[in-house]
Amino acid sequence: MEKTALITGATQGIGRALAAQFAEAGWNLVLVARRADRLQEVATTLSTGAGCRVDTIACDLTGDRAVDTVAGELDNLGIRIGALVNNAGVGDTGPFARSNRNRNRAMIQLNVTVPTELTWRLLPHLQEAERAYILNVASIAAFQPGPLMAVYYATKAYALSLSEALAAELRGTRISVTALCPGPVRTGFQVASNMEGAALLKTPLVADVQTVARYGFRKMLRGKRVAVPGARVRVAVFLGKFVPRRLLAGIVKRLQERRNQS
Repeated sequence: MEKTALITGATQGIGRALAAQFAEAGWNLVLVARRADRLQEVATTLSTGAGCRVDTIACDLTGDRAVDTVAGELDNLGIRIGALVNNAGVGDTGPFARSNRNRNRAMIQLNVTVPTELTWRLLPHLQEAERAYILNVASIAAFQPGPLMAVYYATKAYALSLSEALAAELRGTRISVTALCPGPVRTGFQVASNMEGAALLKTPLVADVQTVARYGFRKMLRGKRVAVPGARVRVAVFLGKFVPRRLLAGIVKRLQERRNQS
């Protein structure tokens, strides 16, 4: 039986790398992103290289009716999915008091509202599959407060909490839910989020996007609830459980601050 995965934010970074993992494993794909030209480029590359079917839905997920658009297009294509990958996301860096209201709204829409509503809308698809998966791309940010990226860290905490709750609700069914929680990853996300120069990006926690995608895909197939790629990142998460959250917030703040360039 053919299997199809829907992946949001699929034209770059972790989303594109995950799309390649699914394609190599014999899945067909429905890729969702804002720019139609980039979607077509990725679709052509994957369909040619892996021989899979790749459909695309060009949609700005920050729009009010984005989920309706995606679900409607999926129905028009006549496709029932067996995996949902909520990967699309955006961040921003800087003091909350000086943050941009519209940017914050878009962040909450993309990181919280869209994956919540899309999961709810497409759950009937997944319930029909012989075996189905939900993969929510969260972050190591989900495990602690994040001064200087307060809203972003809060949205990732939501993603982790939602994933763990749904995993418990769906236990014993044919659907598993996995939260992928990487540390900083070498993608265009840092530039888009104004993170360039942050001390965090100078630590050994920084990972390669292909490694993160392979790990996340493998753990998803095994039904792992929380997948944290990288031994150092897992140690950091474990040790963070024993640090008072006030102190932890101070540590994160120092890591988010830009280092002075000499």
